[in-house]
Amino acid sequence: MTKSYEVEYCNLELRFDRRQIQSFIKDLIGEGYSLYWSENDTYFMISIRAGRKLIKLKFQRMGERFKLVGTYSFRDEKLMELMERMIGDTRGHAVVKRFRDRQILIENIMFGEIIRTVEINGVEHKVIYQKEPVITMESMIEAYRSTRAEERARVVRMELDYELAVLHECMMKGDAEGIARAKERLEALRQEALQLEL
Repeated sequence: MTKSYEVEYCNLELRFDRRQIQSFIKDLIGEGYSLYWSENDTYFMISIRAGRKLIKLKFQRMGERFKLVGTYSFRDEKLMELMERMIGDTRGHAVVKRFRDRQILIENIMFGEIIRTVEINGVEHKVIYQKEPVITMESMIEAYRSTRAEERARVVRMELDYELAVLHECMMKGDAEGIARAKERLEALRQEALQLEL
């Protein structure tokens, strides 16, 4: 990597616990960076001196965890390595743009893995890498079940309507036995509807 090589990290979706942030700070100190950090009710901020540039990383508090927010540009090779290790370690999502001369390389990262790489030269776009979707037996079973769940949901709605009509009719006739049967059937359908999240 040369000094003309700049990397921009955007659309970040990286989640951390306090221990991971402390480990990142130790790594930065170990690499010889001058830095300081501060914390309030909303953010944990790390300010890093990289040459003449001051980079402020902003971690938004999300309950007991933190989320890295914002867009960051680096020319510093070590910071790039640390950032990319962080994306991998947290199995995070990001869009990484690598600027070199007149070329831009865009990497889409999901769960810490590059799923797509596009090279841009002027007006030319070229897909260099595209991860093939992995279709497992489990995902096929899941897809099959979800279709059946949708079909069953429609049937359950119709059965609920029908049983409510039966219950109303039994109540109008004063048929205690019919009311009990309808209520029992409605309860079974209610349980199924809850499982199908209707």
